[in-house]
Amino acid sequence: MFVQQLEPVADSLSLSALVAALPLVTVLVLLGGVRMRAHYAGPIGLAVAVLVAWLPYGMPVGQTLSSAAQGAVFGLFPIMWIVVNALWVYRMTVRTGHFDVLRRSFGRFSDDPRVQALVIAFCFGALLEALAGFGAPVAICSVMLVALGFDPVRAAVVALVANTAPVAFGAMATPVVTLAQVTGEPLDSVASVVGRQTPLLALVVPLLLVALVDGRRGLRETWVPALACGIAFAVAQFTVSNYLSVQLADIAAALIGAAALVAVPAARRPAEGRVRAAALTGVRGDDLDGDDLDRDDPRPEVLRAYAPYALIVAVFSIAQIGPVKELLAKATRTFDWPFLDVAAPDGKPVGGNVFSLPLLATGGTLVLVAGAATAVVLRVAVRDALREWAATVRELRHAILTVTSVLALAYVMNLSGQVAGIGHFVAAAGAGLAFLSPVLGWFGVAVSGSDTSANALFGALQVTAARESGLSPDLLAAANSSGGVLGKMISPQNLTIACAAVGLKGREGDLLRKVLPWSLALLLVMCLIVVAQSSFLLGWMLP
Repeated sequence: MFVQQLEPVADSLSLSALVAALPLVTVLVLLGGVRMRAHYAGPIGLAVAVLVAWLPYGMPVGQTLSSAAQGAVFGLFPIMWIVVNALWVYRMTVRTGHFDVLRRSFGRFSDDPRVQALVIAFCFGALLEALAGFGAPVAICSVMLVALGFDPVRAAVVALVANTAPVAFGAMATPVVTLAQVTGEPLDSVASVVGRQTPLLALVVPLLLVALVDGRRGLRETWVPALACGIAFAVAQFTVSNYLSVQLADIAAALIGAAALVAVPAARRPAEGRVRAAALTGVRGDDLDGDDLDRDDPRPEVLRAYAPYALIVAVFSIAQIGPVKELLAKATRTFDWPFLDVAAPDGKPVGGNVFSLPLLATGGTLVLVAGAATAVVLRVAVRDALREWAATVRELRHAILTVTSVLALAYVMNLSGQVAGIGHFVAAAGAGLAFLSPVLGWFGVAVSGSDTSANALFGALQVTAARESGLSPDLLAAANSSGGVLGKMISPQNLTIACAAVGLKGREGDLLRKVLPWSLALLLVMCLIVVAQSSFLLGWMLP
Protein backbone atom coordinates (compact mmCIF):
# COMPACT_ATOMS: atom_id res chain seq x y z
CA MET A 1 0.00 0.00 0.00
CA PHE A 2 1.14 3.52 -0.85
CA VAL A 3 0.23 6.14 1.78
CA GLN A 4 0.03 9.72 0.53
CA GLN A 5 2.27 12.34 2.12
CA LEU A 6 1.42 16.00 2.56
CA GLU A 7 4.96 17.30 3.22
CA PRO A 8 7.42 15.06 1.34
CA VAL A 9 9.75 17.92 0.34
CA ALA A 10 11.95 19.03 3.29
CA ASP A 11 8.99 18.48 5.64
CA SER A 12 7.59 21.77 4.34
CA LEU A 13 3.98 22.15 3.19
CA SER A 14 4.76 25.25 1.10
CA LEU A 15 7.73 23.67 -0.69
CA SER A 16 5.80 20.44 -1.24
CA ALA A 17 2.87 22.38 -2.69
CA LEU A 18 5.24 24.30 -4.95
CA VAL A 19 6.71 21.07 -6.33
CA ALA A 20 3.26 19.51 -6.64
CA ALA A 21 2.13 22.44 -8.78
CA LEU A 22 4.82 21.79 -11.41
CA PRO A 23 2.59 19.63 -13.67
CA LEU A 24 -0.14 22.28 -13.69
CA VAL A 25 2.34 25.10 -14.24
CA THR A 26 3.90 23.14 -17.08
CA VAL A 27 0.58 22.69 -18.88
CA LEU A 28 -0.50 26.29 -18.33
CA VAL A 29 2.81 27.76 -19.48
CA LEU A 30 2.95 25.52 -22.56
CA LEU A 31 -0.61 26.44 -23.51
CA GLY A 32 -0.75 30.09 -22.51
CA GLY A 33 2.88 31.20 -22.85
CA VAL A 34 4.50 28.99 -25.48
CA ARG A 35 1.12 28.55 -27.24
CA MET A 36 1.79 24.88 -27.78
CA ARG A 37 -1.11 22.80 -29.05
CA ALA A 38 -3.10 21.15 -26.28
CA HIS A 39 -2.52 17.60 -27.58
CA TYR A 40 1.23 18.16 -27.10
CA ALA A 41 1.03 20.09 -23.83
CA GLY A 42 -1.19 17.47 -22.16
CA PRO A 43 1.21 14.51 -22.54
CA ILE A 44 4.18 16.67 -21.49
CA GLY A 45 2.31 17.76 -18.36
CA LEU A 46 1.48 14.11 -17.68
CA ALA A 47 5.15 13.18 -17.89
CA VAL A 48 5.99 15.88 -15.33
CA ALA A 49 3.19 14.65 -13.04
CA VAL A 50 4.55 11.10 -13.21
CA LEU A 51 8.08 12.29 -12.31
CA VAL A 52 6.82 14.39 -9.39
CA ALA A 53 4.69 11.50 -8.09
CA TRP A 54 7.58 9.04 -8.39
CA LEU A 55 10.51 11.09 -7.07
CA PRO A 56 9.56 13.64 -4.38
CA TYR A 57 6.22 12.07 -3.45
CA GLY A 58 7.56 8.50 -3.42
CA MET A 59 4.73 6.79 -5.28
CA PRO A 60 5.94 3.46 -6.75
CA VAL A 61 6.38 3.55 -10.52
CA GLY A 62 3.88 0.75 -11.07
CA GLN A 63 1.14 2.47 -9.06
CA THR A 64 1.93 5.82 -10.73
CA LEU A 65 1.51 4.35 -14.21
CA SER A 66 -1.60 2.46 -13.10
CA SER A 67 -3.22 5.66 -11.85
CA ALA A 68 -2.38 7.37 -15.16
CA ALA A 69 -3.96 4.45 -17.03
CA GLN A 70 -7.13 4.74 -14.96
CA GLY A 71 -7.41 8.44 -15.79
CA ALA A 72 -6.85 7.76 -19.49
CA VAL A 73 -9.52 5.04 -19.52
CA PHE A 74 -11.98 7.39 -17.85
CA GLY A 75 -11.11 10.00 -20.49
CA LEU A 76 -12.00 7.52 -23.22
CA PHE A 77 -15.06 6.06 -21.52
CA PRO A 78 -17.36 7.72 -20.69
CA ILE A 79 -15.98 11.20 -21.52
CA MET A 80 -14.94 10.99 -25.19
CA TRP A 81 -17.50 8.22 -25.77
CA ILE A 82 -20.16 10.90 -25.23
CA VAL A 83 -18.47 13.52 -27.40
CA VAL A 84 -17.80 11.20 -30.34
CA ASN A 85 -21.37 9.92 -30.53
CA ALA A 86 -22.89 13.39 -30.10
CA LEU A 87 -20.76 14.87 -32.87
CA TRP A 88 -21.58 11.84 -35.03
CA VAL A 89 -25.28 12.76 -34.86
CA TYR A 90 -24.47 16.30 -35.99
CA ARG A 91 -22.31 15.06 -38.88
CA MET A 92 -25.17 12.92 -40.17
CA THR A 93 -27.47 15.97 -40.26
CA VAL A 94 -24.85 17.84 -42.28
CA ARG A 95 -24.40 14.91 -44.66
CA THR A 96 -28.11 14.66 -45.43
CA GLY A 97 -28.61 18.44 -45.74
CA HIS A 98 -30.98 18.58 -42.77
CA PHE A 99 -28.67 20.93 -40.90
CA ASP A 100 -29.29 23.53 -43.65
CA VAL A 101 -33.02 22.88 -43.36
CA LEU A 102 -32.75 23.61 -39.64
CA ARG A 103 -30.79 26.82 -40.30
CA ARG A 104 -33.42 28.05 -42.77
CA SER A 105 -36.14 27.23 -40.25
CA PHE A 106 -34.43 29.46 -37.70
CA GLY A 107 -33.95 32.23 -40.25
CA ARG A 108 -37.67 32.31 -41.06
CA PHE A 109 -38.66 32.66 -37.40
CA SER A 110 -37.70 36.35 -37.32
CA ASP A 111 -35.84 38.83 -39.52
CA ASP A 112 -34.70 40.80 -36.46
CA PRO A 113 -30.97 40.09 -35.94
CA ARG A 114 -31.32 40.62 -32.19
CA VAL A 115 -33.90 37.84 -31.95
CA GLN A 116 -31.88 35.68 -34.34
CA ALA A 117 -28.93 35.99 -31.95
CA LEU A 118 -31.12 34.66 -29.13
CA VAL A 119 -32.54 31.79 -31.17
CA ILE A 120 -29.29 30.62 -32.75
CA ALA A 121 -26.43 31.65 -30.45
CA PHE A 122 -28.18 31.20 -27.10
CA CYS A 123 -30.89 28.52 -27.54
CA PHE A 124 -29.55 26.41 -30.41
CA GLY A 125 -26.00 26.97 -29.17
CA ALA A 126 -27.02 25.58 -25.79
CA LEU A 127 -28.52 22.54 -27.49
CA LEU A 128 -25.28 21.96 -29.41
CA GLU A 129 -23.31 22.42 -26.20
CA ALA A 130 -25.54 19.84 -24.54
CA LEU A 131 -24.91 17.33 -27.31
CA ALA A 132 -21.29 17.92 -28.29
CA GLY A 133 -19.52 20.86 -26.63
CA PHE A 134 -15.76 21.21 -27.16
CA GLY A 135 -16.07 24.22 -29.51
CA ALA A 136 -18.85 22.87 -31.74
CA PRO A 137 -21.46 25.49 -30.68
CA VAL A 138 -19.14 28.42 -31.41
CA ALA A 139 -18.18 27.10 -34.84
CA ILE A 140 -21.68 26.13 -35.94
CA CYS A 141 -23.59 29.11 -34.54
CA SER A 142 -21.15 31.72 -35.86
CA VAL A 143 -21.41 30.20 -39.35
CA MET A 144 -25.21 30.23 -39.15
CA LEU A 145 -25.25 33.87 -38.07
CA VAL A 146 -22.97 34.89 -40.94
CA ALA A 147 -25.25 32.98 -43.33
CA LEU A 148 -28.14 35.09 -42.01
CA GLY A 149 -26.26 38.31 -42.76
CA PHE A 150 -24.26 39.07 -39.62
CA ASP A 151 -20.90 40.77 -39.86
CA PRO A 152 -18.27 38.04 -39.21
CA VAL A 153 -16.73 39.78 -36.19
CA ARG A 154 -20.10 40.41 -34.58
CA ALA A 155 -21.22 36.84 -35.31
CA ALA A 156 -18.09 35.42 -33.65
CA VAL A 157 -18.41 37.68 -30.59
CA VAL A 158 -22.10 36.82 -30.12
CA ALA A 159 -21.40 33.07 -30.44
CA LEU A 160 -18.51 33.26 -27.95
CA VAL A 161 -20.43 35.20 -25.31
CA ALA A 162 -23.52 33.00 -25.69
CA ASN A 163 -21.41 29.90 -25.03
CA THR A 164 -21.33 30.39 -21.24
CA ALA A 165 -24.43 29.41 -19.27
CA PRO A 166 -24.76 25.88 -20.76
CA VAL A 167 -21.07 24.87 -20.60
CA ALA A 168 -21.05 23.22 -17.16
CA PHE A 169 -23.73 20.75 -18.30
CA GLY A 170 -22.38 20.45 -21.84
CA ALA A 171 -21.67 17.22 -23.73
CA MET A 172 -24.30 15.40 -21.71
CA ALA A 173 -23.01 16.91 -18.44
CA THR A 174 -19.45 15.70 -19.06
CA PRO A 175 -17.83 18.53 -17.01
CA VAL A 176 -19.87 17.86 -13.85
CA VAL A 177 -19.57 14.08 -14.29
CA THR A 178 -15.79 14.52 -14.43
CA LEU A 179 -15.91 16.87 -11.45
CA ALA A 180 -17.77 14.30 -9.37
CA GLN A 181 -15.39 11.54 -10.45
CA VAL A 182 -12.15 13.35 -9.57
CA THR A 183 -13.45 14.84 -6.30
CA GLY A 184 -15.26 11.78 -5.00
CA GLU A 185 -18.34 13.92 -4.30
CA PRO A 186 -21.77 12.51 -5.32
CA LEU A 187 -22.75 13.61 -8.82
CA ASP A 188 -26.21 14.73 -7.69
CA SER A 189 -24.73 16.91 -4.94
CA VAL A 190 -22.24 18.67 -7.18
CA ALA A 191 -24.70 19.07 -10.06
CA SER A 192 -27.37 20.52 -7.79
CA VAL A 193 -25.03 23.31 -6.64
CA VAL A 194 -23.86 24.06 -10.18
CA GLY A 195 -27.58 24.16 -11.06
CA ARG A 196 -28.00 26.94 -8.50
CA GLN A 197 -25.16 29.05 -9.91
CA THR A 198 -25.08 28.94 -13.73
CA PRO A 199 -28.84 29.67 -14.10
CA LEU A 200 -28.08 33.09 -12.64
CA LEU A 201 -25.80 33.69 -15.64
CA ALA A 202 -28.62 32.64 -17.96
CA LEU A 203 -30.67 35.59 -16.70
CA VAL A 204 -27.98 38.04 -17.83
CA VAL A 205 -26.50 36.57 -21.02
CA PRO A 206 -29.55 37.02 -23.33
CA LEU A 207 -29.74 40.70 -22.36
CA LEU A 208 -26.03 41.02 -23.04
CA LEU A 209 -26.43 39.42 -26.48
CA VAL A 210 -29.07 41.87 -27.71
CA ALA A 211 -26.89 44.70 -26.43
CA LEU A 212 -23.91 43.33 -28.36
CA VAL A 213 -25.98 43.22 -31.56
CA ASP A 214 -27.65 46.63 -31.29
CA GLY A 215 -26.31 48.48 -28.26
CA ARG A 216 -28.68 50.32 -25.92
CA ARG A 217 -31.38 50.45 -28.58
CA GLY A 218 -31.37 46.67 -28.83
CA LEU A 219 -31.61 46.33 -25.06
CA ARG A 220 -34.42 48.89 -24.91
CA GLU A 221 -36.47 47.34 -27.71
CA THR A 222 -35.92 43.60 -27.18
CA TRP A 223 -35.43 43.23 -23.42
CA VAL A 224 -38.79 41.49 -23.05
CA PRO A 225 -38.05 38.47 -25.30
CA ALA A 226 -34.47 38.37 -24.01
CA LEU A 227 -35.58 38.29 -20.39
CA ALA A 228 -38.33 35.76 -21.09
CA CYS A 229 -35.83 33.49 -22.82
CA GLY A 230 -33.30 33.85 -19.98
CA ILE A 231 -35.82 33.20 -17.21
CA ALA A 232 -37.23 30.12 -18.95
CA PHE A 233 -33.73 28.78 -19.60
CA ALA A 234 -32.64 29.41 -15.98
CA VAL A 235 -35.73 27.81 -14.42
CA ALA A 236 -35.45 24.75 -16.67
CA GLN A 237 -31.72 24.30 -16.04
CA PHE A 238 -32.20 24.59 -12.28
CA THR A 239 -35.19 22.24 -12.17
CA VAL A 240 -33.84 19.51 -14.42
CA SER A 241 -30.30 19.49 -12.97
CA ASN A 242 -31.63 19.31 -9.41
CA TYR A 243 -34.66 17.05 -9.70
CA LEU A 244 -34.70 15.13 -13.00
CA SER A 245 -31.53 14.32 -14.98
CA VAL A 246 -28.15 16.03 -15.01
CA GLN A 247 -27.57 14.91 -18.60
CA LEU A 248 -30.81 16.51 -19.79
CA ALA A 249 -30.31 19.87 -18.05
CA ASP A 250 -29.05 21.82 -21.07
CA ILE A 251 -31.30 20.06 -23.57
CA ALA A 252 -34.39 20.94 -21.56
CA ALA A 253 -33.17 24.48 -20.89
CA ALA A 254 -32.44 25.12 -24.57
CA LEU A 255 -35.81 23.81 -25.75
CA ILE A 256 -37.84 25.57 -23.05
CA GLY A 257 -35.89 28.79 -23.56
CA ALA A 258 -36.65 28.64 -27.29
CA ALA A 259 -40.33 27.88 -26.57
CA ALA A 260 -40.55 30.93 -24.30
CA LEU A 261 -39.01 33.05 -27.03
CA VAL A 262 -41.56 31.81 -29.56
CA ALA A 263 -44.39 32.57 -27.14
CA VAL A 264 -43.43 36.26 -26.79
CA PRO A 265 -45.21 38.32 -29.49
CA ALA A 266 -42.41 40.90 -29.56
CA ALA A 267 -39.98 38.22 -30.79
CA ARG A 268 -42.04 37.62 -33.94
CA ARG A 269 -42.51 41.31 -34.74
CA PRO A 270 -40.75 42.22 -38.02
CA ALA A 271 -37.67 44.40 -37.81
CA GLU A 272 -38.04 47.99 -39.04
CA GLY A 273 -37.17 47.21 -42.65
CA ARG A 274 -34.17 45.61 -44.30
CA VAL A 275 -32.19 48.84 -44.06
CA ARG A 276 -32.44 48.64 -40.28
CA ALA A 277 -31.33 45.00 -40.36
CA ALA A 278 -28.41 45.91 -42.61
CA ALA A 279 -27.29 48.62 -40.20
CA LEU A 280 -27.29 46.09 -37.39
CA THR A 281 -25.33 43.42 -39.23
CA GLY A 282 -22.95 45.47 -41.32
CA VAL A 283 -23.91 44.07 -44.74
CA ARG A 284 -26.02 45.36 -47.64
CA GLY A 285 -29.75 44.88 -47.18
CA ASP A 286 -30.17 43.05 -50.47
CA ASP A 287 -27.67 40.41 -49.31
CA LEU A 288 -30.10 39.31 -46.60
CA ASP A 289 -32.72 38.09 -49.07
CA GLY A 290 -30.69 35.27 -50.56
CA ASP A 291 -32.33 32.39 -52.41
CA ASP A 292 -31.19 30.05 -49.66
CA LEU A 293 -33.26 31.72 -46.93
CA ASP A 294 -36.31 32.12 -49.19
CA ARG A 295 -36.34 28.44 -50.10
CA ASP A 296 -39.39 26.61 -48.76
CA ASP A 297 -38.53 23.22 -47.33
CA PRO A 298 -41.18 20.47 -47.34
CA ARG A 299 -42.73 20.00 -43.92
CA PRO A 300 -41.58 16.36 -43.61
CA GLU A 301 -37.97 17.49 -44.17
CA VAL A 302 -38.31 20.18 -41.51
CA LEU A 303 -39.60 17.56 -39.07
CA ARG A 304 -36.67 15.30 -39.94
CA ALA A 305 -34.26 18.20 -39.27
CA TYR A 306 -35.60 18.48 -35.72
CA ALA A 307 -35.89 14.72 -35.23
CA PRO A 308 -32.31 13.97 -34.02
CA TYR A 309 -32.70 16.30 -31.05
CA ALA A 310 -36.17 15.00 -30.23
CA LEU A 311 -34.82 11.44 -30.35
CA ILE A 312 -32.01 12.25 -27.93
CA VAL A 313 -34.46 13.83 -25.48
CA ALA A 314 -36.76 10.81 -25.83
CA VAL A 315 -33.98 8.23 -25.28
CA PHE A 316 -32.62 10.03 -22.20
CA SER A 317 -36.12 10.49 -20.80
CA ILE A 318 -36.92 6.79 -21.19
CA ALA A 319 -33.60 5.94 -19.53
CA GLN A 320 -34.72 7.85 -16.41
CA ILE A 321 -37.83 5.69 -15.91
CA GLY A 322 -37.37 3.58 -12.78
CA PRO A 323 -37.44 0.01 -14.22
CA VAL A 324 -35.46 1.04 -17.31
CA LYS A 325 -32.87 2.81 -15.18
CA GLU A 326 -32.46 -0.27 -13.00
CA LEU A 327 -32.13 -2.52 -16.05
CA LEU A 328 -29.42 -0.31 -17.57
CA ALA A 329 -27.60 -0.16 -14.23
CA LYS A 330 -27.27 -3.96 -14.19
CA ALA A 331 -24.72 -3.69 -17.01
CA THR A 332 -22.44 -1.52 -14.86
CA ARG A 333 -19.21 -3.25 -13.91
CA THR A 334 -17.36 -2.30 -10.74
CA PHE A 335 -13.96 -3.77 -9.94
CA ASP A 336 -10.69 -3.13 -8.12
CA TRP A 337 -8.31 -1.28 -10.41
CA PRO A 338 -5.21 -3.46 -10.93
CA PHE A 339 -1.79 -2.56 -9.49
CA LEU A 340 -3.27 0.26 -7.41
CA ASP A 341 -3.51 0.32 -3.61
CA VAL A 342 -3.49 3.86 -2.24
CA ALA A 343 -4.39 5.26 1.17
CA ALA A 344 -4.92 8.89 2.20
CA PRO A 345 -2.61 10.44 4.82
CA ASP A 346 -5.03 9.27 7.52
CA GLY A 347 -4.63 5.66 6.33
CA LYS A 348 -8.09 5.28 4.75
CA PRO A 349 -8.25 3.76 1.24
CA VAL A 350 -9.00 6.30 -1.51
CA GLY A 351 -11.81 5.98 -4.03
CA GLY A 352 -9.44 5.53 -6.95
CA ASN A 353 -8.76 1.94 -5.92
CA VAL A 354 -12.20 0.98 -7.30
CA PHE A 355 -13.31 1.67 -10.87
CA SER A 356 -16.88 1.72 -12.18
CA LEU A 357 -17.70 1.09 -15.85
CA PRO A 358 -21.32 2.02 -16.73
CA LEU A 359 -21.63 0.24 -20.09
CA LEU A 360 -25.29 1.08 -20.79
CA ALA A 361 -26.23 3.73 -18.23
CA THR A 362 -23.73 6.25 -19.56
CA GLY A 363 -24.65 9.21 -21.74
CA GLY A 364 -22.48 8.12 -24.66
CA THR A 365 -24.29 4.81 -25.09
CA LEU A 366 -27.68 6.53 -24.94
CA VAL A 367 -26.57 9.04 -27.58
CA LEU A 368 -25.36 6.11 -29.70
CA VAL A 369 -28.85 4.59 -29.54
CA ALA A 370 -30.37 7.94 -30.50
CA GLY A 371 -27.81 8.23 -33.30
CA ALA A 372 -28.82 4.85 -34.72
CA ALA A 373 -32.46 5.98 -34.68
CA THR A 374 -31.40 9.26 -36.32
CA ALA A 375 -29.73 7.35 -39.16
CA VAL A 376 -33.01 5.55 -39.79
CA VAL A 377 -35.11 8.73 -39.70
CA LEU A 378 -32.69 10.66 -41.94
CA ARG A 379 -32.36 7.64 -44.25
CA VAL A 380 -28.61 7.31 -43.85
CA ALA A 381 -27.34 3.94 -45.08
CA VAL A 382 -25.60 1.75 -42.54
CA ARG A 383 -22.30 1.94 -44.43
CA ASP A 384 -22.49 5.74 -44.62
CA ALA A 385 -23.38 6.03 -40.93
CA LEU A 386 -20.36 3.89 -40.00
CA ARG A 387 -18.14 6.00 -42.23
CA GLU A 388 -19.38 9.17 -40.53
CA TRP A 389 -18.66 7.64 -37.11
CA ALA A 390 -15.12 6.75 -38.18
CA ALA A 391 -14.66 10.24 -39.63
CA THR A 392 -15.83 11.71 -36.33
CA VAL A 393 -13.20 9.75 -34.41
CA ARG A 394 -10.58 10.90 -36.89
CA GLU A 395 -11.70 14.52 -36.54
CA LEU A 396 -11.51 14.31 -32.74
CA ARG A 397 -8.18 12.48 -32.56
CA HIS A 398 -6.35 15.49 -31.10
CA ALA A 399 -9.16 16.18 -28.62
CA ILE A 400 -9.09 12.52 -27.58
CA LEU A 401 -5.35 12.70 -26.89
CA THR A 402 -5.75 15.96 -24.99
CA VAL A 403 -8.61 14.78 -22.78
CA THR A 404 -7.07 11.40 -21.98
CA SER A 405 -3.68 12.92 -21.11
CA VAL A 406 -5.19 15.68 -18.95
CA LEU A 407 -7.34 13.20 -17.05
CA ALA A 408 -4.36 10.87 -16.65
CA LEU A 409 -2.44 13.83 -15.23
CA ALA A 410 -5.32 14.64 -12.86
CA TYR A 411 -5.52 11.05 -11.59
CA VAL A 412 -1.76 10.87 -10.99
CA MET A 413 -1.83 14.14 -9.06
CA ASN A 414 -4.88 13.09 -7.04
CA LEU A 415 -3.69 9.59 -6.12
CA SER A 416 -0.07 10.53 -5.43
CA GLY A 417 -1.11 13.20 -2.91
CA GLN A 418 -0.02 16.21 -4.96
CA VAL A 419 -3.54 17.69 -5.03
CA ALA A 420 -3.97 17.13 -1.30
CA GLY A 421 -0.74 19.02 -0.59
CA ILE A 422 -1.75 21.95 -2.79
CA GLY A 423 -5.21 21.95 -1.25
CA HIS A 424 -3.89 22.16 2.30
CA PHE A 425 -1.61 25.01 1.27
CA VAL A 426 -4.35 26.93 -0.57
CA ALA A 427 -6.69 26.48 2.39
CA ALA A 428 -4.64 29.15 4.16
CA ALA A 429 -6.65 31.68 2.15
CA GLY A 430 -9.52 30.98 4.56
CA ALA A 431 -12.72 32.84 3.78
CA GLY A 432 -11.09 34.43 0.72
CA LEU A 433 -11.07 30.99 -0.87
CA ALA A 434 -14.76 31.36 -1.75
CA PHE A 435 -13.93 34.39 -3.90
CA LEU A 436 -10.87 32.79 -5.50
CA SER A 437 -12.37 29.39 -6.35
CA PRO A 438 -14.30 30.58 -9.47
CA VAL A 439 -11.14 32.42 -10.59
CA LEU A 440 -9.19 29.17 -10.51
CA GLY A 441 -11.79 27.45 -12.69
CA TRP A 442 -11.90 30.46 -15.03
CA PHE A 443 -8.13 30.38 -15.41
CA GLY A 444 -8.10 26.66 -16.10
CA VAL A 445 -10.71 26.92 -18.86
CA ALA A 446 -9.13 30.06 -20.33
CA VAL A 447 -5.92 28.14 -20.83
CA SER A 448 -7.19 24.64 -21.66
CA GLY A 449 -10.40 25.62 -23.49
CA SER A 450 -12.36 22.93 -21.64
CA ASP A 451 -14.45 23.01 -18.46
CA THR A 452 -13.95 19.25 -18.32
CA SER A 453 -10.18 19.64 -18.28
CA ALA A 454 -10.30 22.45 -15.70
CA ASN A 455 -12.49 20.32 -13.43
CA ALA A 456 -10.11 17.39 -13.82
CA LEU A 457 -7.14 19.60 -12.98
CA PHE A 458 -8.54 21.64 -10.09
CA GLY A 459 -11.66 19.86 -8.82
CA ALA A 460 -9.97 17.71 -6.19
CA LEU A 461 -7.82 20.66 -5.13
CA GLN A 462 -10.92 22.77 -4.51
CA VAL A 463 -12.52 20.06 -2.38
CA THR A 464 -9.39 19.52 -0.31
CA ALA A 465 -8.97 23.24 0.29
CA ALA A 466 -12.65 23.58 1.21
CA ARG A 467 -12.42 20.86 3.84
CA GLU A 468 -9.30 22.41 5.34
CA SER A 469 -10.85 25.88 5.50
CA GLY A 470 -14.26 24.79 6.76
CA LEU A 471 -16.18 25.67 3.58
CA SER A 472 -18.61 23.44 1.71
CA PRO A 473 -16.73 21.02 -0.61
CA ASP A 474 -19.71 20.88 -2.96
CA LEU A 475 -19.83 24.68 -3.16
CA LEU A 476 -16.19 25.13 -4.12
CA ALA A 477 -16.21 22.17 -6.49
CA ALA A 478 -19.25 23.67 -8.23
CA ALA A 479 -17.62 27.11 -8.21
CA ASN A 480 -14.69 25.66 -10.15
CA SER A 481 -17.04 24.58 -12.93
CA SER A 482 -19.31 27.64 -12.80
CA GLY A 483 -16.39 30.05 -12.85
CA GLY A 484 -14.79 27.99 -15.60
CA VAL A 485 -17.65 28.54 -18.04
CA LEU A 486 -16.72 32.23 -18.17
CA GLY A 487 -13.20 31.44 -19.33
CA LYS A 488 -14.55 29.62 -22.38
CA MET A 489 -15.01 32.76 -24.46
CA ILE A 490 -11.38 33.87 -24.06
CA SER A 491 -9.66 30.51 -24.45
CA PRO A 492 -7.23 30.43 -27.40
CA GLN A 493 -8.89 27.22 -28.58
CA ASN A 494 -12.35 28.80 -28.84
CA LEU A 495 -11.02 32.04 -30.32
CA THR A 496 -9.24 30.07 -33.03
CA ILE A 497 -12.36 28.01 -33.75
CA ALA A 498 -14.47 31.16 -34.06
CA CYS A 499 -11.99 32.88 -36.37
CA ALA A 500 -11.63 29.82 -38.58
CA ALA A 501 -15.41 29.38 -38.82
CA VAL A 502 -16.16 32.91 -40.07
CA GLY A 503 -13.02 33.55 -42.12
CA LEU A 504 -11.12 35.77 -39.67
CA LYS A 505 -7.89 33.79 -39.58
CA GLY A 506 -5.21 35.60 -37.59
CA ARG A 507 -7.63 38.00 -35.89
CA GLU A 508 -7.92 36.13 -32.59
CA GLY A 509 -6.47 39.18 -30.83
CA ASP A 510 -9.31 41.38 -32.10
CA LEU A 511 -11.91 38.96 -30.76
CA LEU A 512 -10.09 38.64 -27.44
CA ARG A 513 -10.17 42.41 -26.89
CA LYS A 514 -13.93 42.44 -27.55
CA VAL A 515 -14.91 39.54 -25.27
CA LEU A 516 -12.36 39.89 -22.43
CA PRO A 517 -14.21 42.72 -20.62
CA TRP A 518 -17.43 40.69 -20.62
CA SER A 519 -15.60 37.59 -19.41
CA LEU A 520 -14.08 39.48 -16.48
CA ALA A 521 -17.32 41.28 -15.60
CA LEU A 522 -19.32 38.05 -15.49
CA LEU A 523 -16.51 36.34 -13.54
CA LEU A 524 -16.76 39.05 -10.88
CA VAL A 525 -20.50 38.43 -10.66
CA MET A 526 -19.90 34.69 -10.21
CA CYS A 527 -17.26 35.30 -7.52
CA LEU A 528 -19.71 37.47 -5.58
CA ILE A 529 -22.42 34.82 -5.95
CA VAL A 530 -20.14 32.12 -4.51
CA VAL A 531 -19.06 34.37 -1.63
CA ALA A 532 -22.72 35.11 -0.86
CA GLN A 533 -23.60 31.41 -1.05
CA SER A 534 -20.81 30.66 1.44
CA SER A 535 -22.40 33.08 3.93
CA PHE A 536 -25.84 33.80 5.36
CA LEU A 537 -26.65 36.09 2.41
CA LEU A 538 -27.33 33.33 -0.12
CA GLY A 539 -26.50 30.27 1.94
CA TRP A 540 -30.21 29.34 1.82
CA MET A 541 -29.79 28.64 -1.91
CA LEU A 542 -27.63 25.57 -1.32
CA PRO A 543 -29.27 22.14 -1.00
